[in-house]
Amino acid sequence: MFEEGQLYAPVTSDDDGVVVHLADNHPGVADPVYRERRNAIAAAALEWRPAEPTPTIDYTDAEHEIWRIVSAELAAKHRRLAPAEVVAAGERLQLPDDHVPQLDEVSTLLAPHSGFTYLPAAGLVELRTFYGTLADASFWSTQYLRHPSQPLYTPEPDLIHEVIGHATTLASPRLAALYVVAGQAARRVESPEALEFVSKVFWFSLEFGVLREGGEPKAYGAGLLSSYGEIEEFVGADLRPLDVARMGTQTYDITHYQPILFCGDSLEHVEDVVGGFFAGVDDDLVGRLTAPLALRG
Repeated sequence: MFEEGQLYAPVTSDDDGVVVHLADNHPGVADPVYRERRNAIAAAALEWRPAEPTPTIDYTDAEHEIWRIVSAELAAKHRRLAPAEVVAAGERLQLPDDHVPQLDEVSTLLAPHSGFTYLPAAGLVELRTFYGTLADASFWSTQYLRHPSQPLYTPEPDLIHEVIGHATTLASPRLAALYVVAGQAARRVESPEALEFVSKVFWFSLEFGVLREGGEPKAYGAGLLSSYGEIEEFVGADLRPLDVARMGTQTYDITHYQPILFCGDSLEHVEDVVGGFFAGVDDDLVGRLTAPLALRG
């Protein structure tokens, strides 16, 4: 069952302040300094209002060090395991590798390539809002970093995922166009079931998408591009042909490496199949795509 909320620690706000509720197995759950840090960063996002500059976070030396470590490791992996379009997008974007960027800094870097703007999120953003905002070339992003005890691992999307994963792909006009049509699709469909279908196709493409280049599978999804471990392991997954009917109904568990992924024959193939689906989907199409699968059981 798809539950977007599983991806993020719940955030509550009351008279006593803002609290991020980390899971019992989170690396930072027993670290009061880290927990207070997470609460303060979430509070800054909740206080933000549209048209204001995004909150400036005074990142610590430890957080800058996490960014430096992961940036260097992932850059090397992208050169080996990402398609040429993503590698070129990263080279054009020129994310800093010596400090954690502010969201407005990321938006400025993206401006000449796709015009995407980053918006601050405390944690979970409601599904239709998150995906629908992509139609406006805007991307909701968290601003916290993973716990320093495990710099190469995070149980939830953090700024490294949002920026090294998503901003890198958003620096490609071709991939950014897929985000925009995905957002338009999310606004077009009406039922919760159709929205869930659209979100799953997004998950198995722009989050965990794979394509073949030079006969080899390459990762273009942001979830793979930002995962130190999974980007090395995805080639061992069950790589299935692009099939939006299957992608939109495939269940998955975010706590493990994905055992099933969908692989395009090329970036052009992804644009045709995934982009074509996003561009034309409505509730009736989702109904037609899911009906045959329901009959098969």
